Amino acid sequence: MAETPPEAVVDLLAARAAARAARDWPAADALRDRIRTMGWDPVDGPDGSSARPWLAPADQARGTSLARPATHAASVVILVEDYADDLARLLDGLARHPLPGDAQLILVANAPAAGVESLLAAGEAVVVRSEHRLGWADAANLGMGAAGGAVVVLLDSSLEPQGDWLTPLLTAFAVPEVGLAGGWGVTSSDGRTFDEAPPGEVDAVEGYCLAVRREALRAVGGFDPRFRWYRNADLDLSFAIRAAGWRALRTAPLPLVRHTHRGWDALPPEERDRLSRRNFYRFLDHWRDRPDLLLHPGPAARRGQP
Repeated sequence: MAETPPEAVVDLLAARAAARAARDWPAADALRDRIRTMGWDPVDGPDGSSARPWLAPADQARGTSLARPATHAASVVILVEDYADDLARLLDGLARHPLPGDAQLILVANAPAAGVESLLAAGEAVVVRSEHRLGWADAANLGMGAAGGAVVVLLDSSLEPQGDWLTPLLTAFAVPEVGLAGGWGVTSSDGRTFDEAPPGEVDAVEGYCLAVRREALRAVGGFDPRFRWYRNADLDLSFAIRAAGWRALRTAPLPLVRHTHRGWDALPPEERDRLSRRNFYRFLDHWRDRPDLLLHPGPAARRGQP
């Protein structure tokens, strides 16, 4: 049975709902953070907002299987919400090109749409469920926290496997200092604009295919839950892992085809721009004063200019 939040939290939820209705996003974010300091996390849905018990990211990691030794060479985590056709295409690709060895497949059923539910029994996948629609970071953390892999891979449902992509991805972790790797990566000269990078060491790995060494994930505790939408959460996690002393690599091209990202394409341009900006401000709040984390800082970054 779900826990009922105390009256003080209910009052803050009402104030936050009013701020959201007025499109006062800074006030709504501040109220959300106050609610979290009280041990609760707002959950927004079509019928309004509720709250559920909340743990900070590091506490989430300590309370999950990440605190235990690995039981698989790798775990592949896929978030399952909407867009049944995308998920079916990805699962079909995985069926045609099975994961090698003892790799584990985890499907995070984040209160999925009815048309998606029938796909959850695919193969030998582990299904982790949330009754309420979680924010993107919370859903990713839920799946990654349940993973038993020495390497935990977040795979976006916009991808379609065309061959064995996991084996070459895992070879990146033969270098002990590598904590993060993936098929797409970016670099920046100023920490504000990011450009696609060639294979090799990068400032950040993009979230389409993002693999994390178990120890690195445990060290940073996963994604910051404030990233309720996916955009720029990959930058933030990449910088957190690199700040903890690990390196990030973009691999040589993997046999993965990128299709339209429905989480981006389904939103009106003004809404996705607004959500992108909010998430990028969160990234800057964390890392604007860390030009040392840029592999190739330009003059402005070296001077520490805004």
